[in-house]
Order: sequence, then structure tokens, then C-alpha cells
Amino acid sequence: MKDDKIFLDNNILVYAYDKSAGAKHDKALAIVRNLWDFNLGVVSTQVLQEFFVNVTRKLSLPLNPDIAKNTIKDLLTWKPVIINGALILKAIDLHSRHKYSFWDSLIIAAAVTGGAKIILSEDLADSQTIQGITIKNPFK
Repeated sequence: MKDDKIFLDNNILVYAYDKSAGAKHDKALAIVRNLWDFNLGVVSTQVLQEFFVNVTRKLSLPLNPDIAKNTIKDLLTWKPVIINGALILKAIDLHSRHKYSFWDSLIIAAAVTGGAKIILSEDLADSQTIQGITIKNPFK
């Protein structure tokens, strides 16, 4: 489990950069730094797009777009899962089977494709396992 890839949902990345999030910021920042140190992070192009929008528009102290862009450049070294037609179809199947929203199903499909064993997310059902991936809410 120590060397397992971990998929980060957008909310975890956003909390890592949202200094107003208190304890969630501290926890998310520690997670991101740990994944960075051991090169175990997995993200998707969807997550990176959502991250950019959220940290430049929705935070009480938004990031400068250039800083957000440089952060994304760094995260690109994790070789993000690219959302393509096959992944969209896989997400639709997951959506039908597990009743998650399409967007959450796309996160799960990307995590499967990226070889992750864990998804860290505040939005998905904690402790559920789907296609060999365990969902964990790191703030519980």
C-alpha cells in the first residue's frame, strides 16, 4: 500500500492552495507534498481544469493565474490521465452502474486508467471500493 498510486480529486488540490481552509488546508498540503516526494500522485486533465478555475476564481484569496499555471505545469509531471472518448464511455458505464454523477464517474474512470489504488476525495462515498479502487475522504 505504501507504493500505491493515489488519485487526487480536485477538492484535495484546491484545499492544498486555499490557506483560508484551516485544518483542511494543512491536511491537503501534507498529502500533496507526500505524493510529490514519492511520485505517487495521479490526476486527470479534468482535475487540472477544475483546479485552475477553482483556485483562480472561487477562493477567498484567489491565486494569480500565472501561479496556478505554474502549479499545473508541475502537476503535469505526474502524467495526467487524458480524458478521451473511451474514458467518457467508461464513465457512462460507471454512472449507470453506481449512480454517481457523470463527473464523479469520470474521476473514478480516470483513476482506474491511471493505475491508482486509492482516490482521495471529499465528494465521493468514503470507504467504498469500485473496480479495485478504494475511495477515502482524508478529512474524516
